[in-house]
Amino acid sequence: MKLAPRLAVLLAAAVVAATACAPQASDNSSSGKDEKSGTLRVWLFQEVNNKPKEKVVDAALADFEKAHADTKVTVEYIPVETRAQRIKAAFNDPKSAPDVVEFGNTDTAGYVKDGGLADISEEFAAWDEAKDADSTARQSVTVDGKVYGAPYFVGVRALYYRTDVFDELGLKAPRTLAELASTAKRVRAAKPDLYGLAVGGAYTYGAMPFIWANGGDIATGKGGSYASAIDSAAAQKGIKAYTSLFGDANCPAAKCAGMTGNDTVTAFASGKAAMAIGGDFSHQAMEAGAVKGKYAVVPLPGVEPGSIAPAFAGGNNIGVLKSTSHRTLAVDLMKRLASKKAQGELFDAMGFLPTFTDVRQQVAAREPFVKPFVDTLAAGTKFVPASPAWATIDSSLVLPTMFQEVVSGKKDVGAAAGDAARKMDDAFGSAG
Repeated sequence: MKLAPRLAVLLAAAVVAATACAPQASDNSSSGKDEKSGTLRVWLFQEVNNKPKEKVVDAALADFEKAHADTKVTVEYIPVETRAQRIKAAFNDPKSAPDVVEFGNTDTAGYVKDGGLADISEEFAAWDEAKDADSTARQSVTVDGKVYGAPYFVGVRALYYRTDVFDELGLKAPRTLAELASTAKRVRAAKPDLYGLAVGGAYTYGAMPFIWANGGDIATGKGGSYASAIDSAAAQKGIKAYTSLFGDANCPAAKCAGMTGNDTVTAFASGKAAMAIGGDFSHQAMEAGAVKGKYAVVPLPGVEPGSIAPAFAGGNNIGVLKSTSHRTLAVDLMKRLASKKAQGELFDAMGFLPTFTDVRQQVAAREPFVKPFVDTLAAGTKFVPASPAWATIDSSLVLPTMFQEVVSGKKDVGAAAGDAARKMDDAFGSAG
């Protein structure tokens, strides 16, 4: 998402947005009209520094208005913090709703259940550029085989480490998760004022790669038939690997159990940690921090030497509301905002990674810091269950609670994972 804190904030806010379904009595279907002129309304997310984004968007809008006579586009940049209420209200009141909207990629299933997004499967399939969208980005706009938007940008995490500390201690970047743990403890032993690897008990998307790398999964199934897999033997192995990083030998539980992803990035950027799992969107925070010029990034390693742990592919999408009376125009506008040209410009302006594989390779060639993130994406990423239940699971902190119960010693891995699985299955069962 945006720079250091934005992705985590967006994802947290996004899932809250998806928890409340539109009342059954509401009518958020279109009037059946497909007007070819008039004013289209667009809602996009407001960034901390919004001017660069506005410049990219304005260029796309100018091209759109030039291509369509008698059309005008108005854009409102909505605050992330209040977007849940705004978008839910828009689904329930088509007269005040935008035609095109930006949304977090974990929102898709919930918004589809709410009946707010238009199925644009045919238009997406006919879009020449869509063939180059990466598979995880496609998955993030797909529910039950139907497409409900265009991927806008992707965010992924890798391993940041302090080159000065590693050089001083004669360390090399870890090549396996086991080496990651041992390296973190070596740093902590030599430099007790540093966390070896900053970890957070509330850092869900930093913990997931440990589960996936060990062959586990969050859930299995599709559509309305998801079932939790967090208590499988493989998933428990990953949970154990992650929670073993909490303690005086690396990141004391008293301080780290409550830390979020933002907290771990802040700890690294401020010089309090030798390593952290951070996103491409964290780059500017690092450059503005005490570690500027003293860090490097590599993909987070997997279990086997030379492998890359699967990362969560976060990011945003752009969709068309079902209630629009300008469907054809709205779809064209969506494509222009999410086009290869616009995504390349958005990377240059904001550092957001493109969802098109060819465009991503182009920006990686220009900007060396992007390479480990592109390599991580190329190695294969994972996504959360495409179920409206994920909103409930995430907003009720099922996974952070599980990690924290283990870290605190309140429960062993099996008991904590079993309780989390039951909560997840309850949520999946009530989401149908």
